[in-house]
Amino acid sequence: MAELKEMYRTVMDDHFPDNMTIAFGDQILTYRKRTWKIPDDKTGELIEKGLRYGENPGQEAVLYELVDGNLTLGECRFIEPGLGLASGVTEDEMLQAGKHPGKTNLTDLDNGLNILKYLDTRPGAVILKHNNPCGAAHGSTLTEAYDRANMADRIAAFGGCVVFNHPVDRTTAELVAANYLEVVAAPEYEEGTVEILKQRANLRIIQIGRMDKLTDYRTRRFLEFKSLMDGGLIVQQSPLNAILTVDDFKPAETTYQDKTYRIKRSPTEQELRDLLFGWSIEQGVTSNSVLYVKDECTVGIGTGEQDRVGVAEIAVFKAYTKYADRICFERHAIPYKDLELAIAKGERDRSLKEEIDAVAKKAKGGLIGATMVSDAFFPFRDGVDVGLKEGITAVVQPGGSLRDFEVIEACNEAGATMVFTGQRAFKH
Repeated sequence: MAELKEMYRTVMDDHFPDNMTIAFGDQILTYRKRTWKIPDDKTGELIEKGLRYGENPGQEAVLYELVDGNLTLGECRFIEPGLGLASGVTEDEMLQAGKHPGKTNLTDLDNGLNILKYLDTRPGAVILKHNNPCGAAHGSTLTEAYDRANMADRIAAFGGCVVFNHPVDRTTAELVAANYLEVVAAPEYEEGTVEILKQRANLRIIQIGRMDKLTDYRTRRFLEFKSLMDGGLIVQQSPLNAILTVDDFKPAETTYQDKTYRIKRSPTEQELRDLLFGWSIEQGVTSNSVLYVKDECTVGIGTGEQDRVGVAEIAVFKAYTKYADRICFERHAIPYKDLELAIAKGERDRSLKEEIDAVAKKAKGGLIGATMVSDAFFPFRDGVDVGLKEGITAVVQPGGSLRDFEVIEACNEAGATMVFTGQRAFKH
């Protein structure tokens, strides 16, 4: 185990070239390896290196920033030099490096920015782990946004990356410093906040200078590369989200065997806000996915499953367990699992857990009145029935299933509403 811990502390040498050139026909793109001069966390010696390692220790990795050339294919002009966000972070913008970043630190940051670009200008926070959001929320203040996002899934947030869309204030910094995170990123940091955050010596504190231009990236495509095990490449355009305002939703309606099926109830204003917020968060969730949102805060996020009804059930399970953990932490200042262990050891009374479980069950994990978000259509009504049984009142999904009529009928029977997006949001 000592050897494994040492691997995590090691900054690997990489053997990637300083520059990379890609030719698309007669168009040339030039990339520069991104390195940083950061003190070694073991010796304190200033070391210039790139990524700490890849997804795992022992995997060499490199970050390249586009520095020259632009690409136009058909009618699409892709992102060009000078627009770097995660790939353009400099030593000066690492207000505290903590240690050399690894691949996952930067891909978490990148996906946080990818999600925030679709949110509005109100204070917002997204906490990510393994390139998926584990909690996201708007708030009347940045402190409220962070607290809501964190309490939505305290357990998964441990060791994660939080990305803010507003400058970090002292109260927010104090909350962040009370938790263990790997990365915090924001457009600015108010006076005295960096010193508060530096209480966590290994926390990477990053300032993103182009956050005020983040919405500009909504319509900018980039190229996505997937390397196959045989050395082949699949290259695709990045997707564009067509749902930028509530007016972009489409009425849930379909025709089946010459009969038209329509949703009976229109969404309320709050439901529309939650549906838009949820669809924005969905852009950064690994497929197949289903998530639940209430009052512009995630309640349960199901990711990366093979079937839609299964991921809907997993998101419900997570909602219940995270709700119970939040209640336990608020009442007893310990995680729910620690309470279970203490009860098993005879150190705490079983009635404490029973009370928490009763509260979570009565509230249905916070799902009553929540909205349900699916990145693709429901092939059967069983998927949406999972959420309806828990008290969700609104659904957003692409539509387009042969059985859309069954899903519409399921919502009508429950008194719920539903909108279509007309596009799916797969992310793999």
